[in-house]
Amino acid sequence: MPVTAAASRLGTSPFDGAPRVELRPNYTKEDVENVIRAVYRQVLGNDYLMKSERLTSAESLLRDGNISVREFVRAVAKSDLYKQKFLYGNFQTRVIELNYKHLLGRAPYDESEVIFHLDLYETQGFDADIDSYIDSEEYQSNFGESIVPYYRGFEYYAGARTVAFNRMFRLYRGYANSDRSQAEGRVPHLARDLAQNKPTSIVSPSGSGSFAFFRASDDVAPSKCLGGSVGESTRVYRVEVAGLRNGGSGVGYPKLRRSSTAYLVPYDQLSARMQQIQRQGGRIVSVSLASAS
Repeated sequence: MPVTAAASRLGTSPFDGAPRVELRPNYTKEDVENVIRAVYRQVLGNDYLMKSERLTSAESLLRDGNISVREFVRAVAKSDLYKQKFLYGNFQTRVIELNYKHLLGRAPYDESEVIFHLDLYETQGFDADIDSYIDSEEYQSNFGESIVPYYRGFEYYAGARTVAFNRMFRLYRGYANSDRSQAEGRVPHLARDLAQNKPTSIVSPSGSGSFAFFRASDDVAPSKCLGGSVGESTRVYRVEVAGLRNGGSGVGYPKLRRSSTAYLVPYDQLSARMQQIQRQGGRIVSVSLASAS
């Protein structure tokens, strides 16, 4: 069954009818290599993996049949590699979003799930929190010992909540996208919707249209006008930027990374200012006409 009739537009076509990756008895060498690749892709959020980063010891244990697929998933999720990519430097609620996506294949349902894992992390540490996902009845009933976790959030499975389908698209930004390369960066993507207990809008993933991979923040007021004075006949554009940090060029960028910052830019300076923003490490995610005369 297709995930949705709009699968091609929403980027979920690769999951339509795709077989689950499973390590069955009497597996071949090719089978176990496919499982290892699938675990890295799922648990590391499709991020690039160098040969030197591979967990060779855990891979050997899996190849020799000394650990199950579930234990290999656990080893990857508890590794320094995973922590470097997704724990250190991230907001804790963003870490929880990614843990749900990587290990249970879905988005958090509500704020209570986030609070549970925040408390567990604070009281028992990161490894114990990872264990809570992998040792859960939900993990065992869906993946067991031999199936690689996959994105269940695109399906209406037993016990699923309708809101989880929409929320999954806020975490999934396309089949070729990495969880470390999204425009919104390291800040939580669902925090506001979860806190307000409201449904999440589906935003098309990367490649489906201009700026479609980022939901513009209507409530972010422009902080200043980049450029000189604005003449009466000059069009002014609202430019929304993700991931800006202080660049020391006198433009006044904040020192801390922010998920979204908006500026007003006169049309005749738009090209130069866009180049300047990109040099400062920002990602332009929305350009719209602010005013016209």
